Amino acid sequence: MSRKVEMNVVPVGWTQMELVLLFFGWEACDPAHYWGPGVRDSYIVHYIHEGWGTVYMEGREYHLTQGQGFVILPDTVIHYEADSQEPWTYSWFGFKGVQAKAFLQRAQLSSEHPVFSAHDADTMAHLYDDMVQATTRSHPGGDVLYQSLLYRMIAELISSSPDLEEDSQLLSSKETYIRQAVQFMETRYSQRTSILDIARAVGLDRTYLSGLFKERYGKSLQSFFLEYRMNRAAELLRNPALSVSEVAHSVGYTDPLLFSKMFKRVTGVSPKGSRMRD
Repeated sequence: MSRKVEMNVVPVGWTQMELVLLFFGWEACDPAHYWGPGVRDSYIVHYIHEGWGTVYMEGREYHLTQGQGFVILPDTVIHYEADSQEPWTYSWFGFKGVQAKAFLQRAQLSSEHPVFSAHDADTMAHLYDDMVQATTRSHPGGDVLYQSLLYRMIAELISSSPDLEEDSQLLSSKETYIRQAVQFMETRYSQRTSILDIARAVGLDRTYLSGLFKERYGKSLQSFFLEYRMNRAAELLRNPALSVSEVAHSVGYTDPLLFSKMFKRVTGVSPKGSRMRD
């Protein structure tokens, strides 16, 4: 009989984070146990501890075993099935975040290439155990511990990338520009900063830079910056000592009404409604 354990993680203020763990689990599958075809709304990495199974994605078929794994990408149709004779046992980690896609690109994982072979099988094999141990520790830094383990997993995926050596020698100019732009936003979001200011700081035409963000994150530079500001605002709104007007000024808006309009556009609720929901 299939044995399965799954734990949900409830992160605090995850929307403004570059990477956040949502859930993790483990399962010793029954013969021919399957999931799909279907889609998920988060990134999920499966790592195979033993046995065999098959993954079907984008018209391709992958036969995987111990030491290998696969990634499920949001809104991508996938079907996977355990072997009928030696069914696999795997663990999984579900996550989201504004940098999730970028990290997986560094690991060269995509819908066209969703599988990997672990560079350090011992580390990957014990990450689930480390996650379980973290749940038994009751201390204020538990959420940070979860995040550190998630970053360890991502680091292992990047280390397992077949072109790691080439990638480490020279980052692409596109990635460098994107990182510079994000760093500029992180330091200037509380000021009156325009898209043109960001482009000038990086040294690119704003249309071209926006295209890089569209390619990397699926959204324009303007949309990315707006969401970043509103996610920061959502975090500040959790502090009851700050008025909505003070939060607006803290994320670069001098007009509280305009801030409220933009906040609702991004989050679906007003600033006051966000406080009530929390």
